[in-house]
Amino acid sequence: MTRSDIPSTVKDSSADPDAGTARLPVVRPGPVETSGPALRRARLWWWGGGVGLIAALGVALFLQPWAQQATPVAIEIAELARVTRVLAVNGRMAARHSVEVRSLVGGPLTVVLVEEGDVVPSGAVLARIDPATQQAVVRQAVAGLDAALVAQDQARVALARAEGLAGTVPQTAIDDATTAVQRAAQEVARTTALVDQARIQLERHTIRAPMAGTVLTLNADAGQNVEPATVLLTLADMSHLVVETDVDETYATQIRPGMPVVLQLAGEKRLRDGRVDFASQHVDAATGGLAVRLVFNEEVTAPVGLSVTANIIVDSRDAALTVPRTALALGGEGTAVFVVKDGRAMLRPVSVIDWPAARLIVTQGLTPGEAVVVDGVGLGDGQAVRAEAR
Repeated sequence: MTRSDIPSTVKDSSADPDAGTARLPVVRPGPVETSGPALRRARLWWWGGGVGLIAALGVALFLQPWAQQATPVAIEIAELARVTRVLAVNGRMAARHSVEVRSLVGGPLTVVLVEEGDVVPSGAVLARIDPATQQAVVRQAVAGLDAALVAQDQARVALARAEGLAGTVPQTAIDDATTAVQRAAQEVARTTALVDQARIQLERHTIRAPMAGTVLTLNADAGQNVEPATVLLTLADMSHLVVETDVDETYATQIRPGMPVVLQLAGEKRLRDGRVDFASQHVDAATGGLAVRLVFNEEVTAPVGLSVTANIIVDSRDAALTVPRTALALGGEGTAVFVVKDGRAMLRPVSVIDWPAARLIVTQGLTPGEAVVVDGVGLGDGQAVRAEAR
């Protein structure tokens, strides 16, 4: 290659003092493209980014994540309505008059004359206990009475003879005869009492119905040896049925005779009217229950022991405000509810009648038309909320 073939941009190394240092070729920048597809793509990216940023700002302004979010709450409007305060209890059918029949003497039963379900009149023979031993006691007592009567007759004859010989016998003989007559009379009285006692005891070997009624349970069989503590059977007057139940002592002071009651027998859909007939004045210390007896307003036929659901109507008001029990919260002064006002839950102290029911009567602190939060769990006083009618 000749010198004329070397590019003019490369100098002769012999004339350059730095010829020993290698150099890179010089690159000159080309002209910038100011139009065409690349520019349009760049502009589109810039416009798209700007629109996205504006949209994000709009969403942020709308949602305002830095501001407090309104909590959705279910509400109901407080309204005056007829309210009945009811105490629900469970009880069982019972006979107003019933008695457990026991024997007054011991011994083997020779015969049982009734069965469960039999209706018997008062005084009817129910069973008999072997009377052989007692019959012997009666005979012995009668024999003693006969001997006393004979002795009494002899004493009387002796006294009459002594009085007839009043002029010939000393006075002491007459006095002795008089005393003998008196002793004989006392012996007759004593042996007569023994006979009566033996016969009464013999009569007790025959067990009779102390009242008219139905044989509810029978626990005796012929041949069984019984004692006075043995319950032979239960007799009840089924014409007067009641419901026996207990009320917790918390509500004992609010139950009074005459209160209306709605009763429902197990297995029935029919509701029957009744009333409180009796409320004990004694709370059972072991159970904390107050014995209460309920009666039906009309005659009812049902087996003793049947379960009965009873709603005792303790209070009835024509117009009262109520709130769900779930609406109650604890305020600074006790019970309170949350009331929605201007988009915020405001804690409102209220007074209620505490009662075992889903809704409670408000006596103070709430007015008709106010929006009450149904369930205020987790809410704070003044918290922003969004009311949703239930």
